[in-house]
Amino acid sequence: MLDVLDPPAVREWARRSAQALGVARAQIDALNVYPIPDGDTGTNLHLTLLAAADALDALPDTADHDATWRTLAHGALLGARGNSGVIVSQALRGLAEVLRTAEGRADDLRTGLARAAELARAAVSRPVEGTVLSVLTTAASAVRDLPGDLAMIAAKAAEEARGALARTTGQLDVLARNGVVDAGAAGLVIILETLVDVVTGVHGRHEVPAPARPVIRTEDDDVHGYEVMYLLDAPSVDRLREELDALGDSLVIVGGDGLWNVHVHVADAGAAIEAGLAAGRPHRIRITYLGGRAHVTGGRGVVAVAAGDALAALFRDSGAVVVTREPGSSPPLAAVLAAIREAGSEVAVLPNDAAVRSVAAAAAEIAREEGTVVAVLPTLASVQGLAALAVHDPARRFDDDVLAMAEAAAHTRHGHVWVANREAMTSAGVCRPGDVLGVVDGDVALIGTELREVTEDVVRRLVSSSSELVTLVTGGETGEGLAKAVQDLLAVERPDVEVAAYAGGQGGYPLLIGVE
Repeated sequence: MLDVLDPPAVREWARRSAQALGVARAQIDALNVYPIPDGDTGTNLHLTLLAAADALDALPDTADHDATWRTLAHGALLGARGNSGVIVSQALRGLAEVLRTAEGRADDLRTGLARAAELARAAVSRPVEGTVLSVLTTAASAVRDLPGDLAMIAAKAAEEARGALARTTGQLDVLARNGVVDAGAAGLVIILETLVDVVTGVHGRHEVPAPARPVIRTEDDDVHGYEVMYLLDAPSVDRLREELDALGDSLVIVGGDGLWNVHVHVADAGAAIEAGLAAGRPHRIRITYLGGRAHVTGGRGVVAVAAGDALAALFRDSGAVVVTREPGSSPPLAAVLAAIREAGSEVAVLPNDAAVRSVAAAAAEIAREEGTVVAVLPTLASVQGLAALAVHDPARRFDDDVLAMAEAAAHTRHGHVWVANREAMTSAGVCRPGDVLGVVDGDVALIGTELREVTEDVVRRLVSSSSELVTLVTGGETGEGLAKAVQDLLAVERPDVEVAAYAGGQGGYPLLIGVE
């Protein structure tokens, strides 16, 4: 239980918020009918928090309150996307204004939430109730005079926010017609609930209310015109607000100290940019046609995420553009996006880990806005990625190639063995330090004491009568010995099965196993 929001807690909050929004991204996107039904609010919020978390990761571990909170706000400002993302970035700026010069105790959080609600509302040209603004105001008001410690304040704010989220359906006609809560507000609730998780040390469930009925978007919902976003270096934006408000709607301008993030929906994108040029120096200009996105055609490529240099070499030798990550961590969004841009204009992405999929999906969304055709395949293990890459054929139509790769991955069962370093509850029971865990298709299937025995048991559970190929990826000398034991086992029990072994060098897991 935390008494203060210190710099490590702020970092953890940003990263876990980004992860939680990545998990909920598609569900939030499905709620998105306001201000336009473009189905990207969850994606935009995920990208905004990813930018904030990545900025914090670049800070030294010794960074103090001031640097940490300033970086959180600045990262969110630079990475804010969409109407909701820009508003949430301004809410984080309000929190930072208060907490960067405070200890981060209960009173500071109360004041920070009030400032967050104030700045967020002031950023919107025409505030509407039944949106993220209403929910943030409710949360801040609920704790303004509430006694208690940091955990009680955070929990009350999140509780009241979730209650206010349910009420948004009745506050806005378009939400009521579609039977949904506000998408941006749903994302804000997850961010506040994740703060409770960090403060209390308890991992809660962050549910997104499902539509009361299927959301049906008709031709009447088609929106034409452009979403224009840019960063602006300017001393003041007062005149710009007036000009853009006359040009379009959904106007939100956030920031300060000479740097602003501008968001507006307009019929004339050129006029919105010209207004920015008159006010200062616009940069990072993004224009999205709200009636749909066009794609370009060109080179075909595959991006693979690999945990470690040796695994990276395996994927690179097979023709992929590789993003290397440390075992147990996710790669930076920028690294995945750069790899997609390098790979071509039609790109299949192999995340090769469940935790990496949300980052890969976020990078793919940005690349699609730039005109790239991107498919993120559901590869949950390196051996599935290798199987998918083995059937990649750039001569096929892209959709057919993606389908073939996805089928190869889906037909590859995967497992691994590793040695526990702490006591934990698993699906196979309680493990203790030194126990050998056998994982089958993502779940701990058995706990033993000998690496070889557990490895052989995992292989027997993975191999079936229809199995044709077993792929072994070794980690170090221990892995090489286990691979030899598996080859000897299959030579006796399943001589009809082909076995291929590769040096992967992955840390933590002496042997990765794939069965096609």
